[in-house]
Amino acid sequence: MTVPAGEDQGAGKGLVSLPSPLDAVDDLRSAAKWTIVAAGAVGAALISGGPLVAVGKVHGVAHALIAGAGLVLALIGVGLAIWTTSTVLSPRLTTPATLRSPALAGLRAIIEADPAQFFGPVATSIDALLLHREVTVTLARLLAVEKEPAKRTMIERQLQRAKANAERAAPYVRWLLALGHVWQIKQALERSRWFTLAGGMLVIAGSVLFFAATSASGPTYVPVLTPSPTASPPTTATPSAR
Repeated sequence: MTVPAGEDQGAGKGLVSLPSPLDAVDDLRSAAKWTIVAAGAVGAALISGGPLVAVGKVHGVAHALIAGAGLVLALIGVGLAIWTTSTVLSPRLTTPATLRSPALAGLRAIIEADPAQFFGPVATSIDALLLHREVTVTLARLLAVEKEPAKRTMIERQLQRAKANAERAAPYVRWLLALGHVWQIKQALERSRWFTLAGGMLVIAGSVLFFAATSASGPTYVPVLTPSPTASPPTTATPSAR
């Protein structure tokens, strides 16, 4: 959809007063940081003194392998949670091509269900919104190579109109790029929560396996204190009375 030049001169000005979607980035990444801290604390507990002391109770190669497998499984669960959550903190690049990617299909479905509320009269879809800049670039390239005066005049008129439309669409494109950026971080955080849940289950399974192997690996001997017999004191003869 192309808006005639001169129409909707205030398009995009209302976006300036709205909160930027980028304001939510700090909150999303703070939640990811706390998740990493919690997973790191679990990992520190797994390699602390408790499991190391329990290793001394392992008797036999089979039980040692089971205990080792359980500890490795638990550490894999912690690593999985930290690795997937750290993707939320990694920098990312959001471009118009990103808006067309399958990763943002959910966001596009929400916007294109009611485009008038997002773009007003500027565009009817995300592709139509991004088309304004693409048309401007295409016309500018045609003008640069065109030699015939009549065609140059026609292209110049079209280029001026396309530039006006691109300027009106620019605030919406910037807002949409910011929204797409936050959407990617939100999706990464939601995905990391599922992986953190799976990692927690691995930690539980590995811990149960480890402590089961260390507690049932051999007989437990409990020292019993037996009182030693004490010698009776020697009897002394009592003097007889005279």
